[in-house]
Amino acid sequence: MNRIGRAGAALLSLAVAAGLAACNKADEEPGGAVTLNYWLWDDNQKASYQQCADAFHTANPNITIKITQSAWGQYWAGLTTQLAAGDAPDVWTNQGSYYPQFVTSGQILDIQPYVTADKIDLTQYQGGLADLFTKDGKRYGLPKDWDTMAIVYNTDHLKAQGIDAASLKNLTWNPTDGGTFQQVIAKATVDQNGKNGLDPAFDKTKVKIFGYLPEWADGSQGQNGWGNLAVSNGFTYLDQNPWGTKYKYDDPKLAQAIDWYKSLIAKGYSPALDKASTVGREALMDAGTAAMTVAGSWTINTYLGSSAKVKFAIAPLPAGPQGRKSAINGLSDAIWTGTKHKDEAWKWVKFLASLDCQNIVGGNGVVFPAIKSASEKALAAHKAKGRDVQAYIDEATAPNGTFFLPITEHGNEISQIVQDAIQSAVLGQTDSATALKKANDQVNALFKK
Repeated sequence: MNRIGRAGAALLSLAVAAGLAACNKADEEPGGAVTLNYWLWDDNQKASYQQCADAFHTANPNITIKITQSAWGQYWAGLTTQLAAGDAPDVWTNQGSYYPQFVTSGQILDIQPYVTADKIDLTQYQGGLADLFTKDGKRYGLPKDWDTMAIVYNTDHLKAQGIDAASLKNLTWNPTDGGTFQQVIAKATVDQNGKNGLDPAFDKTKVKIFGYLPEWADGSQGQNGWGNLAVSNGFTYLDQNPWGTKYKYDDPKLAQAIDWYKSLIAKGYSPALDKASTVGREALMDAGTAAMTVAGSWTINTYLGSSAKVKFAIAPLPAGPQGRKSAINGLSDAIWTGTKHKDEAWKWVKFLASLDCQNIVGGNGVVFPAIKSASEKALAAHKAKGRDVQAYIDEATAPNGTFFLPITEHGNEISQIVQDAIQSAVLGQTDSATALKKANDQVNALFKK
């Protein structure tokens, strides 16, 4: 489940969106029966939510849930187009960088009256998640899951390089020399002659296995890499979150983090951006071309599942000057203001955010549900499969160990502006501080229009 950083790729052709149009509004059937159309993007989760839909239908025989799943870019292109056409799904899975535009456009139903009337216990959810989808006393969703970030590493490769897996639990990082994190990255980098990055004979022009695989198509938030290290270096994204109006991408703490990433490329420890493969990080890691990357908890089944060709394991993010910091993100479900069946849609959204549904999802071990006890069920499901994913839980529950990704208006535009700026700096077209200062001015100008 890609959570952020893909906003710039979301607008596809109208022809693609039109293919989804047949799956939109609720269908009213004879006898008062209703079919609600529900959209999601993650194929790994579709089966779990189908189980929830079946259980919901058993309890509410007059309501049937029709699930439509499509890939990330296609999903947002179709949804945006269908909302603009007034022909949208009744309920859809929402994400923080997208939902503000729907709020501003009046396309998401305020469910606070329902929450109040049904006395929903908001304290049952993982800390802070219940506040993410609110504005000015209105509520646009209930938490359904959460994710944190961690290091994914190739266990056999690190062992062959003499790197003790236990040492990965206490890595440190700083933007000057990279700390012990950089030392491990260097040792995990191997050239075609078998020399690692710490060996004076290492040939950075002929790297066989890179020590670290970064994500550069990471939007304005850097959830899959730079954002976590920048925040651990003291960077903050904006003046307040959610719904801030002044970004701080010109903070030198962010430029320092980007410069450190650039230094990995210069040393040969990471692939150059202009020579990066178009293949996704998961596929590159599974091909054994890199030893480590940063990945979210939604990728557990990708890396630790039976289909992986390489044996992977999970380790905590390194601790920076301000400690270990992981982005924590959560999804919710939105009700379209144009649905003809608001009460039925609320029943479904309430069920999605309930312990009954989240226990189903947790028991399948796909993602960590928002309700704390259901998250423990997910952890147990992974343990039963021999998977150690405790690092994700530890980061989620560590005091001051997490931060929320920014939620503001203009999310799509900001994502492209900042991503372009960071990529230009990484490519050497300009320095990081200059690129980020220019981007920050452009971003903040959006709020003055």
